[in-house]
Order: sequence, then structure tokens, then C-alpha cells
Amino acid sequence: MALPRDIPCEAIMESLADGVFTVDTEFTITFFNRAAGAIAGIAPAEALGRKCWEVFHSSLCDGACALGACIRDDATLSEKTIFIVRPDGCKVTVSISAAPLRDATGRIVGGVETFRDISDLDRLRKELQGVRTLEDIVTRNREMARYLDLLPPIAQSGATVLLLGESGTGKELFARALHNLSPRAAGPFVAVNCGAIPAELLESELFGHVRGAFTDAKADRKGRFALAAGGTLFLDEIGELPLALQVKLLRVLQERVYEPLGSDASVAADVRIVAATNRDLEALARTGEFRRDLFYRLGVARLALPPLRQRPEDIPLLVTTFIERVNLLRGTSVSGLTEAALRRLLRHDYPGNVRELQNILEYASILCPSGRIGPEHLPDYLRPAPAPASPDADTPRTMRAAKYAAAQAALARHGGKTMAACRELGVTKDTLRRIMELGPGE
Repeated sequence: MALPRDIPCEAIMESLADGVFTVDTEFTITFFNRAAGAIAGIAPAEALGRKCWEVFHSSLCDGACALGACIRDDATLSEKTIFIVRPDGCKVTVSISAAPLRDATGRIVGGVETFRDISDLDRLRKELQGVRTLEDIVTRNREMARYLDLLPPIAQSGATVLLLGESGTGKELFARALHNLSPRAAGPFVAVNCGAIPAELLESELFGHVRGAFTDAKADRKGRFALAAGGTLFLDEIGELPLALQVKLLRVLQERVYEPLGSDASVAADVRIVAATNRDLEALARTGEFRRDLFYRLGVARLALPPLRQRPEDIPLLVTTFIERVNLLRGTSVSGLTEAALRRLLRHDYPGNVRELQNILEYASILCPSGRIGPEHLPDYLRPAPAPASPDADTPRTMRAAKYAAAQAALARHGGKTMAACRELGVTKDTLRRIMELGPGE
């Protein structure tokens, strides 16, 4: 049955379950259907007239734009999986198709893209593969999966959380997940590395200061507690916090107030604190380097993240995840690893943990921007050691031959001057003459 001729094209696109939008050659959105608004979390009227990257914040918006490539190359794209970021910060996995948009004369005047939400399908596929995901965390490890089950109720509780584990195990990922899953998700997430700020500046950095508090304090300044109001304050490397500041942090946790440096007025601390360290705080508490009462107040909920060497089943999964991310961000087309390269990664003990694996793959993708990464693309310390050279026919096999070769080389270096060669070799003229007369032997 033919469609009635009086149905406008826009009405047809509005009836589709897939998101559809069009842009002009400057990537300004000219059409945005209701389904696109529902998936992207924005009203269609608010999207019109804006640049597409301002609306989607997709994994391709940093230089590998699929729609831009279609317009530039006069080509089409089908079923490419990417993610977009909604205004509420939620990541949505979508499948996109794109093509150039032409006017009645056939001239390219922009582009059209369709997309559908495949988050549930992507989640089901990973579950069937034994993969657990939460926020940006992926794992097959049983202990890590148990922590993923604990994260939502802990996040909702508002309790102070202490994340333990070696550097690079993903403590900040867990801290961000706790924030995003909490009632404070709409508030700010503020991170402070307590080990990266000089001790004499750390109090002002955390609590702020008032004008005149010290020589260079020419104006009032808000600290990280104030900046994190209504949200979450992530105190990384909490084990580096000086004892004097430990006392003040303990007061914040107990009384929920603090005083900016140089002020007598108390300020309410409307923050949720998540702390992390790679040090053994319990041992530091026994030696008096860390306050025992602060240790217990920080660790209302305590999660000890296992190092990567204790979860080798996650290495292939993380390799796939990081390669996909590198391909999206850099526009590369790495298809995976060779078996030899993967075996080498599986044998490594990762003192830098997940962060080290990510850096390894980013480095390898520079040397191998397409195809499969092999051992030769890995950093030097992961490459196989070169095999020792096999002896050839010119290598001296006896002491007599070695002496003759050394004498020959010394004479050659000194232009045949016997005494100069003797001085280099530490032998007499008669000894050198005898070596040359006997020759290398058989």
C-alpha cells in the first residue's frame, strides 16, 4: 500500500522509535525527533540550533566524528557502537548509522544520523559472558563482583568510606561510582590528593582561609570542603595527611563543622567523605603515625581492592575495554592483540596495576594504530629478550686464534706500527712477532 503523499517527512521521522537528527555542514542541529530527545535526555526544542557535540558529548566527539567523516567522504556508516553522555552524566550505549544529507540537486548540505539505545542489550551480552559492570568498572573477578554488589547500598547509606589498595587499582573509579549512585549525585565530586599538596598549604586547601590569615592571604578563599558542599569530597592518599590536620578532619567527621584558616566562625560541612590510600593505615595507627580514632571513623565501610596480579581473569576483559576506548578517542582501528602479545601481558605482574595496563595499551596503539598489537609494539620492558647470537665462522674458537685476531686488530688500528701495537696489547716485540708467525691455527 502506498503512503499518502500529504504526510510530511518530519511526521514520518517523528513516528520512529529510533532517534533521528540532522545537521548542516557546520554541524548545527536542524532536526531532532522525539525519540532522539528521549534517548539523549534533552527536549528536541533545546537541541535545535546547537552544535551536535554540545548535545551528545559522545565518545567520538573528540576528533573521530562519524557524521563528519560521512559528510567529508560522501560515505555511509552502519551500526557503529559508541556511547553518549546525557545531561545528568549518565552514559548510554547506542548504535549509530549515518549518511550525507542532500538537497534536491544532489548537493551535500549536511548529514543525517539515526541511533538507538542498546544499553540493555550490551549489559545482557556482558552478563552472558560472565562480565559484571557498574558505572565505569568492569570485572570477571569474584571478589570485585562482590564489591560491585555492595556499592549501591553503601552509596545510598551516606556512610564514610575508606578505599584500600595499591596505586592504580581503581580507587578513584570506585569513589566516583559511590558518588554517582548516592543521593548526592547531583552535587559536585571534588578530589584532593593529600600527598601532592605541601603540608603547610594543605589546611588552607581543604578548609579555605579568610583575608589576612597569613602573609599572602589578600582575600577570602573557599577550600575543597566548601567547593564540595552538597556532594562528595574524595580524599586520596589520606595516609599522607599530617597529624595536626588529622585532628581537624576527625572533628569534621564527628561534629560536621570546620573553621577556615584564620577564622573563628564555624562552617557546616555538608559533604560525604570518601578516603583512599595505598598504605597500611592499621599499621600506621599502631605506630602512632595515623590516629586510630580517625582510622575507625573513616572506615565505617571499608573496601580493599585486589591488585591486578590477583585477578588475571580481568586482563583480557580490560584489554578489550581499553582498546575500544583508545579507538574511540584517537580514531585508531586496533582490532586486538596477537596471542603472543596477550601471553606476555598475562605473564606480567603489573606493579602499576590497572593504570599500568592502560598505559601499555595506549603506548602500543601509537606504534600499531591499526590491526593487531604484537609483542614488538609493547614497551621495551615487556618485549622478549633478543636471543644470543650464534657463533659464526669468523669468531675465534681457540686461545691461539683469539691472540692472533687481537694482534691483527691492534696492528690495523696503529697503521702497522709494531711498538704501538705492543704497548696496547701489553706484550714484547718478540711475543707479538711470534703470535703473528704462528698464525690462527686450524
